[in-house]
Amino acid sequence: QVRLVESGGSSVQTGGSLRLSCETSGLTDERYCIGWYRQLPGDRYKREAVAALDLDGRTKYAEAVKGRFTIYRDNAQNTLYLQMNNLLPEDTGVYYCAAEVADVDVTWMLQHPTLIGYWGRGTQVTVAS
Repeated sequence: QVRLVESGGSSVQTGGSLRLSCETSGLTDERYCIGWYRQLPGDRYKREAVAALDLDGRTKYAEAVKGRFTIYRDNAQNTLYLQMNNLLPEDTGVYYCAAEVADVDVTWMLQHPTLIGYWGRGTQVTVAS
């Protein structure tokens, strides 16, 4: 069974940095893509894509975070990370780790968040102005 557990969310000032972690289990023998998504305040029903990573190390980022966020994985620890630098108030939201166990690519992950099968419970990031 796939399990995703996020951590690392916190409150920071504009310009600050955070690193989110997603501990994964149940993904070791499957073809999958994994990514980070966020739910912005007041947008209860939408989770927007932030970044995605495939098993070959290819990455893709939303335009709003390019150059500021980095997605990477520690295979030995079965952990996915999102390093977030130069945070802005509009980055405030609940950040989710999600995985799709199928032969999909990072472009698909960013374009189809509503079709992704496995989600964590989220971690809150608040950026104060």
